[in-house]
Amino acid sequence: MTWLLRNAYTALQAWKRAISSDPLNLTANWLGSNVCSYSGVYCAPAPDDRALKIVAGIDLNHGDIAGNLPEELGLLTDLAVFHINTNSFCGAVPDKFRDLKILFELDLSNNRFAGAFPLVVLDLPSLKFLDLRFNEFKGTVPRELFDKDLDAIFINHNMLTGPLPGNFGNSPVSAMVLADNKFGGCVPSSLGNMAGLEEIILSNNGFRSCLPAGIGRLKNTTVFDVSFNEITGPLPEEIGEMVSLEQLNVAHNKLSGGIPATLCRLPKLKKFIFSDNAFTGEVPDCLKIGEMEDGGNCLPERPGQRSRDQCKPFFLSGPATAAHLDVGKLGTLCFINVKQYMQRQLPN
Repeated sequence: MTWLLRNAYTALQAWKRAISSDPLNLTANWLGSNVCSYSGVYCAPAPDDRALKIVAGIDLNHGDIAGNLPEELGLLTDLAVFHINTNSFCGAVPDKFRDLKILFELDLSNNRFAGAFPLVVLDLPSLKFLDLRFNEFKGTVPRELFDKDLDAIFINHNMLTGPLPGNFGNSPVSAMVLADNKFGGCVPSSLGNMAGLEEIILSNNGFRSCLPAGIGRLKNTTVFDVSFNEITGPLPEEIGEMVSLEQLNVAHNKLSGGIPATLCRLPKLKKFIFSDNAFTGEVPDCLKIGEMEDGGNCLPERPGQRSRDQCKPFFLSGPATAAHLDVGKLGTLCFINVKQYMQRQLPN
């Protein structure tokens, strides 16, 4: 047995001792020195010497295993993939994980990890895929996360707080899901700088600002979801420049005004959900979208809208007054065309 596999044996045996429950017996055969025969452990030839075997991957997904991660796992220095989603691991992510210099994918989702955001992940130079969703991480997200060369960030369904840092838009990711946390504050104005972004979900976070006009620069984004927040003001006209957009969900916010005509003419848009806001106008092209939901707004002659009394302020006073915005707390002032709203007719 090479020293690399000997280190792996030490690490995996320490981990087995740290496991308190393994109902599917996934680690029952973690016996003896042949670690490459262990369930969920995957070996491969060493990159610098094909004659040597190394532990390159661990996959214990959906095992309902309980326990913690011991510091000895840092001995698995050749690990490229570490997947343990849908278990009951708890505690903290070991500091020794920073020794996993070639770790490419880290999936700790759907466990019971707690405490502050695990800063050790920032020290993983090869990491591209980070999945921490459905845990109990608390506190703020470090700004360094958005300067890291990642392709995917999934940190939804935790207890993380904000506001999000100003360098948010530096992230080169293609997919980002931050839903169901407690970030609050503004949707970062730097969002439009994320040129490679394909999918982003920011729902249910308590964001209170307008949508930044810079989102029009997201030419590669196919999915954009900011539903269930407290976003105010109109949809920026620039949203009609998101030429790759296929799914847009802005439902359950405090948006108002009209739907930009160019938005519903986007060539790839198949799903547009904007229910439960206070929109006062939509263009006929919106009705041609395959999946469209517009209930709970102030749209004349459309079914399922708010009452006349609820809508009256949005027609007479403009979206900012009706939504009771505290403009002094907004990072970006919403554009308000008062004349446009004064000229609109109240729905019957």
